[in-house]
Amino acid sequence: MKIALMVAARTDTRKKARELRRKGWTYDRIAEEVGCAKSSVSLWVRDLPRPARDVAAHMDHMRSVRLRSLAEAEKEHRDALATARTTAQALSDEQLRTAGVALYWAEGMKDKGHPGRRAIQFTNSDPDVILVFLRWLELNDVARDRWRLHVAIHETADAARAKAFWAEMTGVPAEDFNRTTVKRHNPLTNRRNTGDNYRGCLVVYVTKSNDLYRRMERAWYGIVGGAQRRVVEMPDSPPMQSPVV
Repeated sequence: MKIALMVAARTDTRKKARELRRKGWTYDRIAEEVGCAKSSVSLWVRDLPRPARDVAAHMDHMRSVRLRSLAEAEKEHRDALATARTTAQALSDEQLRTAGVALYWAEGMKDKGHPGRRAIQFTNSDPDVILVFLRWLELNDVARDRWRLHVAIHETADAARAKAFWAEMTGVPAEDFNRTTVKRHNPLTNRRNTGDNYRGCLVVYVTKSNDLYRRMERAWYGIVGGAQRRVVEMPDSPPMQSPVV
């Protein structure tokens, strides 16, 4: 009885494969549709005339396969990100110090040759980036009463909602924030930072931070020097020169 059922199922699969081949389906599509090996499809339909290639249908199929693959890859990536966050070990002071310096040099305000502008001011729209920066401030014994926070946001967004979000994220009451900076709308600009997840940028200014700025800058150039020496010591790497600043 079991063998008879298996034969009947295989016969139905073969029949469906032949029907699909007559419609112009490729071996790959048929194998995917009926759930069998491509070699089996070839054996079942090889006596049928080769159909004219339906380019549009083939492109639609390839597009759907690609989109499905991208969706699977994206899900795998998101799962890996969640795992990385939940399983990460606490950073050492040295790791956080290095990360904070590099982060500030990439995103923070620089003096650009004007000694009077040596103060710590950091602006970003990513809550994770802000979190790392604030932990770096705490590592450097910057008390919260020296933080001056305000939101910078487009005029079409919900500024009050954004301020509430940043207040909860930083632990600083919304009433302690400085006045929000509102960017006027430019109709010629095609803005992408819209929607419910747009909360503007948080600007973090640190009072009495001239000394911290100097220490940050010295640490950054120490990182650059160390990276230079590491590259030079690699036998196959050409020497790299730092730009003059």
